[in-house]
Amino acid sequence: MANIKSAKKRIKVTKTKTERNKNQKSTIKMYVKKIDSLVKSGNKDEAHKVLVDATKAIDMAASKGVYHKNNAARKVGRLTKAVNKIS
Repeated sequence: MANIKSAKKRIKVTKTKTERNKNQKSTIKMYVKKIDSLVKSGNKDEAHKVLVDATKAIDMAASKGVYHKNNAARKVGRLTKAVNKIS
């Protein structure tokens, strides 16, 4: 256990940031799963609405450093491509 005051603070801050990052990643995974199920069912309108929310969440996570910008762009691109394939 840390004895120095600044080290104790760093432990608390790291724990807080880890929880926030886990929450954002979990939300994004939920959106991805929802889009996949909507694509399989062929519901384009609903999939597009969820895609907008997912894109916003992914971009926000990338801006906060949860995902690298290229990783975020790849996720958005793949989701967009999947939604656009629905005829």
